Amino acid sequence: MIKTGIHRIFTVAAICVLAALATLPVAQAAESAVILMYHRFGESSYPAANIRLEQFDAHIEELQSGGYTVLPIPEILAALYSGRSLPDRTVGITIDDAYLSVYTEAWPRLRRAGFPFTLFVATDAIDRQFASYMNWDQIRDLRDNGVTIGSQTASHLHMPANSEARNKEDIRLSNKRLQGELGATPELFAYPFGEVSTRIQEIVKQAGFTGAFGQHSGALHTSADRYYMPRFALNENFGDLRRFRLVANALPIPYTELTPPDPTLTENPPLFGFTLAQDAGELRGLTCYSGKQGKLQMVRLGPRVEVRMTRNFAPGRARINCTAPGPDGRWHWLGMLYYVPKL
Repeated sequence: MIKTGIHRIFTVAAICVLAALATLPVAQAAESAVILMYHRFGESSYPAANIRLEQFDAHIEELQSGGYTVLPIPEILAALYSGRSLPDRTVGITIDDAYLSVYTEAWPRLRRAGFPFTLFVATDAIDRQFASYMNWDQIRDLRDNGVTIGSQTASHLHMPANSEARNKEDIRLSNKRLQGELGATPELFAYPFGEVSTRIQEIVKQAGFTGAFGQHSGALHTSADRYYMPRFALNENFGDLRRFRLVANALPIPYTELTPPDPTLTENPPLFGFTLAQDAGELRGLTCYSGKQGKLQMVRLGPRVEVRMTRNFAPGRARINCTAPGPDGRWHWLGMLYYVPKL
């Protein structure tokens, strides 16, 4: 009788644990969203920044299939950082640089689909009336039709390679132009090239922005730094429908204590690592990769994940992506982009 009681206790406990584990991806989905990033549309001369129109049409059709909820970026951020739940497979759309093809190609398609988006503008190119960029009247038209306008500095500045004074001045000039042309300064910021440092993050915060995006892959989760939020970049080479479905269905890897915390490296190679949050689950099959070094050596010490590289990163950009298989063919994803200064 005692054995039977103990057996029942353990059985109930096991069921509770399994039930809790089963709810983890659902909870993570309610606290996460996938943010997409585009640049040019139908401009085949720039394949690294361009999405072909047939690819973009396929993306829109997929988002209209019924499995996703496309929300404005400010609404997504307001929910995430106030503790409100989001629908599973929430997606936000961002577009950088205000190329003319945004207005002539992307905007009509997104408007027909009823999909909101955020446009990040570097103001100098607009002021100089470059032929491949939008003009202020077109940007006002987007704003008047509900498009969120964000900042990407005045000169599309390579921020980590410039002085603190130059970064502050470029942001000041951008805000002045946006205020003058649109009647308001933006709340959201995107780092040009996705490259930043912790000091630049503080400058952006002090300038009054409520959040800022990089160009590193991963599902946006409440554990992410609000001034270095991830986005999945989409272009001709990484824009086929199979990859689009992969990223649009991504789940987060909730974490704390990411090292190194500064996206500009002071030690090369970095001692990269993070601690899995309590709600991260077991994440069996977790693996980390670098684009130039392939699969990386990884050690798990309880919830702590330590990743080691065998050689230095070359100057410029360095990416690390960690993924783990999740439910229903979905993948948990955490990415980091580091800027590696020249010595």
